[in-house]
Amino acid sequence: MSRKKVIAGNWKMNKTPEETRQLISELIGAVKDAKSDVIICTPYTSLALAVELTQNTNIVVGAQNMHYEQSGAFTGEVSADMLLGLGVKYVIVGHSERRQYFGETDETVNKKVTTALSKGLVPIVCCGESLQQREQGITEELVRSQVIIACNGISKEDVKKIIIAYEPIWAIGTGKTATEQQANDVCKVIRTVIGELYDSETADLVRIQYGGSMNAKNAAQLLSMPDIDGGLIGGASLKAGDFSVITNFNG
Repeated sequence: MSRKKVIAGNWKMNKTPEETRQLISELIGAVKDAKSDVIICTPYTSLALAVELTQNTNIVVGAQNMHYEQSGAFTGEVSADMLLGLGVKYVIVGHSERRQYFGETDETVNKKVTTALSKGLVPIVCCGESLQQREQGITEELVRSQVIIACNGISKEDVKKIIIAYEPIWAIGTGKTATEQQANDVCKVIRTVIGELYDSETADLVRIQYGGSMNAKNAAQLLSMPDIDGGLIGGASLKAGDFSVITNFNG
């Protein structure tokens, strides 16, 4: 089955509003002929501006995180309704940096996925192993568990809307990249799990990204693999030229 590629830029804690304006002005022309869906996930402080600047373009805006509760005493957090009020369409859930530094768990990831879907946001659900876990030979077991818990209670129709991002922690921001075969093998595991939880038709529809130092030089090899449907891009998403090379891949 042919799945349209989806390339999402995760800007992380980078770019002031003025810098956001400059980068988006460069991106609009650079990705206007992209063969893939194009998403940029900016810091909270730039979301409203990003939505405004990308009106009538092929760029769609996502957030990097959200809380699973609708409102309440959660200082510093942002709800799904707040994101929707800005015009945000996507939200990254369970990124390894959120898990590592801010105590995210598989269970809170599931709560966020459930809330996002109920509100009409598309969650980009992250999973992946550490270097130690890969060396211990438990990559498949770990990723299977992450995906199963993330999808707990999610209907077949809703899971088709989810984007899953396989991000080996050892390859995020390190310059190290999984080989295209390593990346595809784990993405195939993820697709197999979806098939086991739902059915093969559903598994064929779910788009699975690779994230972990994907850049302009290695994107073509990674995106050519049969079970890799796009990329969750970190550093390369902050450079319009590099990001456009990835989004314009036509394989």
